Amino acid sequence: MAGAAEPDHIRYECRDRIATITFDRPQKLNAFDDAMVMRLAEVLHEFDVDPEADVAVLRGEGRAFCSGADVHQRQLRSDDELKKHGGPQGWGAHSGDLFTRAINWKPIITAPHGFAVGLGLAMVLESDIVVAEAGTKFQVTETSRGLSSARHWALLAYRGLRSFATEVSITGRFFTAEEGQAAGVIDRVAPPGQHLEEAYAMARAIAANPPLSVRATVRARRWYMDQAEREAYLQTLPLKLHLTEDFRESARAFAEKRKAGPFKGQ
Repeated sequence: MAGAAEPDHIRYECRDRIATITFDRPQKLNAFDDAMVMRLAEVLHEFDVDPEADVAVLRGEGRAFCSGADVHQRQLRSDDELKKHGGPQGWGAHSGDLFTRAINWKPIITAPHGFAVGLGLAMVLESDIVVAEAGTKFQVTETSRGLSSARHWALLAYRGLRSFATEVSITGRFFTAEEGQAAGVIDRVAPPGQHLEEAYAMARAIAANPPLSVRATVRARRWYMDQAEREAYLQTLPLKLHLTEDFRESARAFAEKRKAGPFKGQ
């Protein structure tokens, strides 16, 4: 099991009923290793039970909101480790249920900027409201890594247009905040440098409402979202794509900073 993450890699603070959760690993573009996933689970629980907090804003330090999973730590595991964990994530470091282990179901706003790809995109899609900086780039990286993009497809389709979800999932191309907003995936696009200001304005509007009525809606939304994700997992987990040659080639190519391939379909 991975050790505890450095506390300052994910910071928690609360003021005027609004919590701020900050990813602070800018030298790695806020890439998540196992320890950071487990740390975020702890911080989200801290927010969930904080009597002083009604709504949270997730943000990232540096040039990116989150560049996804730390490939060197999570995807370059040995076959024995991958079999033991059932995938690239470590035991207890599954990011797929970070937003569905709540007790009080408080709303979460993500405020992405720069890049939000892979695991980072999933967190954006799972959040209740997305206020992105203009020009932010998103990507379903799982496709090019030899893994299934079914979870991301399910989240994109849940939030917006299924045709858009299919295109960006199976091509693996980058798409912008503006494209995402047009497809119903991103709620608001703020001018450069103003995404946090708009996210906090949204948070204040939410916090002005009776908290229990807000949480009832959040709970219902996340239940339906969780169902969509679980169905996607049921379709793809038996495939064990994390044990294929194509997955290993893609992970090695990323680590070696070269073009991946040719892929063999095995």
